[in-house]
Amino acid sequence: MSLSRLARRNRVTIMAATKTIKVQQTGSPQRRHHTQRETLIGLGLNKIGRVKELPDTPATRGMILKVHHLVRVVDEK
Repeated sequence: MSLSRLARRNRVTIMAATKTIKVQQTGSPQRRHHTQRETLIGLGLNKIGRVKELPDTPATRGMILKVHHLVRVVDEK
């Protein structure tokens, strides 16, 4: 089997095994620093009530921590 096929097979296996976090936006970014709004957009949230399922990575956790007062974690898988 070629190296690229093995790499593709391993990537699919790794992606299937990753954990996810469901995050819901609860607050408005109005009257907040612009970096907090940019972080919400980076998380895929830009309207109150939106829910997004994200991979559970240190980067995602850091973004959630930065705007923890504007979002809530709905579900962790």
